[in-house]
Amino acid sequence: MKKATFASSGITVRRMDFDFAGVPRYWVDNTPFLTHMLNALSATFPVGERFFVESVRHYRDRISDPQLKKEVSAFIGQEAMHAKEHDSYNQYARAHGIDLERIEKEIAGRIAFLQKNATPEHQLAVTCALEHFTAIMAEGFLDNPEMFEKMDPAMVKLWLWHAVEENEHKGVAFDVYQEQVGDYWLRVRVMALTTVMFTVNQARFQARLLREDGELKPAAWLKGMNRLWGRRGWFRQMIPAYFEYYRPDFHPWQSDTRALLDHWKRELQLDEQAVHHKGKAAA
Repeated sequence: MKKATFASSGITVRRMDFDFAGVPRYWVDNTPFLTHMLNALSATFPVGERFFVESVRHYRDRISDPQLKKEVSAFIGQEAMHAKEHDSYNQYARAHGIDLERIEKEIAGRIAFLQKNATPEHQLAVTCALEHFTAIMAEGFLDNPEMFEKMDPAMVKLWLWHAVEENEHKGVAFDVYQEQVGDYWLRVRVMALTTVMFTVNQARFQARLLREDGELKPAAWLKGMNRLWGRRGWFRQMIPAYFEYYRPDFHPWQSDTRALLDHWKRELQLDEQAVHHKGKAAA
């Protein structure tokens, strides 16, 4: 499949080292609901990001496009750093008595089962599906500064950096899939199944953390769900972007976020953290 190249600033691997000392227990607007939503998400990242790396790395030596090979190397570097920093985040949570280890172990078990029983093609399709989730959530976060106005500054830096890099490499796993597999029906079937599992598990993990914290209260849950899924809810705004994935001609870079990325890279001075560059973010 021929790729259309975008004039992007590229995929950059950055060495980061975030410090969460002094971050309070409830760091999102002082609310348990939103804090534990992101705690639950972060708990899945270290093992999840490593799974993404393995599913893409499986095909690296078979890739014929030299530019895509370079992008795969950068993708692996970025995802490895994401896993490292969310490991640190999860250690911060444990220091506050928030038990993320059960979630991490459950996700690790699910991924181990998938790696043992699913084909490499299926595993790569799962990666593409979850990369689409992270890309549209990251774009929504970057494009709506009000989402992080009441977050702890140290956490804002982590999530903004992660969001930038998820958008920088959002087309890489998909391009590998298209070149090496290219099965549209497998791609959309896996997305439908992954959607159910992802949303149910994230809600379950969040509810578990709230219950363990003594904060699983109906009024707080309803208020939080309205903030996420109400008329102007954060997640509700992402629904059209989610369904784009089901188009036969879909590609992640059809949502052109170059200007948005350039803005945040300047704001955060991220290119000063560069280790190396690996070419253009291409579609």
